[in-house]
Amino acid sequence: MNPRQKLRALLARPGYTIAPGAYDTLTARLVQLAGFDAVYLTGGGFSRSSGYPDLGLLTMTEITQWIGRTVEAVDIPVIADMDTGYGNAINVVRSVREYEKTGVAAFHIEDQVSPKKCGHYEGKQVVSAAEMVGKVKAAVDTRRDADMVIIARSDARAIEGLQAAIDRVNAYLEAGADVGFVEAPRSAEELAAIAKSLTKPALANIFEGGKTPPLPARELEAMGFRIGIYPSQTQRAAIAAAKRVLAVLKRDGDTAAIERELATFNEREEAVNAARWREIETKYLKDL
Repeated sequence: MNPRQKLRALLARPGYTIAPGAYDTLTARLVQLAGFDAVYLTGGGFSRSSGYPDLGLLTMTEITQWIGRTVEAVDIPVIADMDTGYGNAINVVRSVREYEKTGVAAFHIEDQVSPKKCGHYEGKQVVSAAEMVGKVKAAVDTRRDADMVIIARSDARAIEGLQAAIDRVNAYLEAGADVGFVEAPRSAEELAAIAKSLTKPALANIFEGGKTPPLPARELEAMGFRIGIYPSQTQRAAIAAAKRVLAVLKRDGDTAAIERELATFNEREEAVNAARWREIETKYLKDL
């Protein structure tokens, strides 16, 4: 199976799939090396790795370049963030065409007003449900490979309430989306209601510090969620680790005191599959 078919199979089987977040291509490689079945490319994480907050400041072209590099670097299914589709339904058509070219296995599109904000920020606004239905239909009609998964997200919980957000997502699923995603529920009871009420597989977005309680995977699975994205844990770990090593370097003038906690030279090379590139070099340069 190709990665899109693998993701379809994961969604069809019983159980719950964890898709850790990657904020760059190297992190996606680490997710694969850790043994996970899928990886989530977090738009907010990529914004932060580029020095920006999660406010929709990066362009579709910048995002798809990153997605394409990452799909090439890993073998597991890649789930990507498409924000609002970068505009209206016409923009969605162009965005789906460009995302599909990257080889991405899935993407999620949301009903916020463009430019969007992080789903756990205050002050979000959403388009009408009818406009978002049109955008989902545009995405479905544009998709050439039926195995590419379209995930429909609603941010309406903060503006219109939980039931309205569930109703919106079910309308998006009826329009042809494959997976439903209600962003920023505020309790375990709300999570359970979402998983029970959506008419197709439900996705959970889990991280510490947001509006949604970070429940264990086994509880989310018992509720009925089929997949969960964990967008910011790897980036938060990287920020904390970098701050720690920089503090030691500033204090001591070297990193000897913390060296045993750092990746080795060989671990660094394994992370980028350097051995494979050396094999390619040997194969094609052996007669020189």
